[in-house]
Amino acid sequence: MENPKKINPLKTFLTIAVSLAVAVFFMWLAFRGLDFEKIKGYFAKANYFWVVAAAVFGILAYWFRAVRWNLLLEPLGYRISNSNSMWTISFGYLMNLTIPRSGELARSTALYGVEKVPVDKSFGTIILERVVDLICMIGFLGLTLIFKYNAIAEFYRFATEQKAGAEKSSSNWIWLILGAGLLGAVLFFALRKALEKLPFFRNIYKIFDGLLQGVLSIFRLKNPVKFILYSIAIWVCYYLAAYLVCFALPETADFTVADGFFIIVVGTLGMMVPASGGIGAFHFALKIGIGALFLSMGKSFDEGAEVGLAYAFISHTMQLVIMVVMGFISIPILARNRHKAVEAREFF
Repeated sequence: MENPKKINPLKTFLTIAVSLAVAVFFMWLAFRGLDFEKIKGYFAKANYFWVVAAAVFGILAYWFRAVRWNLLLEPLGYRISNSNSMWTISFGYLMNLTIPRSGELARSTALYGVEKVPVDKSFGTIILERVVDLICMIGFLGLTLIFKYNAIAEFYRFATEQKAGAEKSSSNWIWLILGAGLLGAVLFFALRKALEKLPFFRNIYKIFDGLLQGVLSIFRLKNPVKFILYSIAIWVCYYLAAYLVCFALPETADFTVADGFFIIVVGTLGMMVPASGGIGAFHFALKIGIGALFLSMGKSFDEGAEVGLAYAFISHTMQLVIMVVMGFISIPILARNRHKAVEAREFF
């Protein structure tokens, strides 16, 4: 898996089309029942100093993630530059704006071009990163449940009331997929010795072995304390990037630190939806989220929904600008570094 697979144009087109359709659908949900002209008024009175301050922490998270990635690659025998690590991450985020979840593979492929780290191994470390990020997310969810349980309950009620009829069908599909996956894993390991003799399955096994090495690299970390500290730093930056935007709007300027926990949880849930760059899904999540937060404070849900949508536009636009700027800067830098890497290998 050292070289990327050829791109299937039809599959790429369909993936982009579906992700855009999801984004449009959630954006429609976000705007439904609200007056956009009234929401525009929030933008006019916003204090954008706090948005810039939030953006600083958003960019700083890139650097912490780059250094942490280097720590995961080190046990595999690869010591890459923090600069190449950061720019490949930036390129991956840019790709996520086109095809959801494509950034992980694009990031690994870009790293192979400048550092010759096998794609399967670096991709394995990215999977590990996602697991660690999920743990950090659960930590914020725990804090939110402790300090803002009422808001979580209101958010859950509003987010699920429209899909009660589909819950049984969705549950059946989830169990079917889990069962098929478990059966496939059992059969694969039971017949592994026989399958290894076939070229196709031998290549599949090699890929999974590389992924497994990347995931297990956490148990061979030379400095686990540093890894934990960088993981905390990443999520502190995410938290501040989300919370500081609250001070930009008068209606959210009095939000507490605990309210910030709630907002980052809701925003992350929105970004997990397979829409291009979280567009629409993030806005809908914050509309409901801040509406529920207002409701838990004894305020109007409708007013909170308007404020939430205004917050979402400001926060998401900030994130989008960071992704686009960092992503486009990464392209010439990675191309130059790849050219240098090729010249160095030819020289030696």
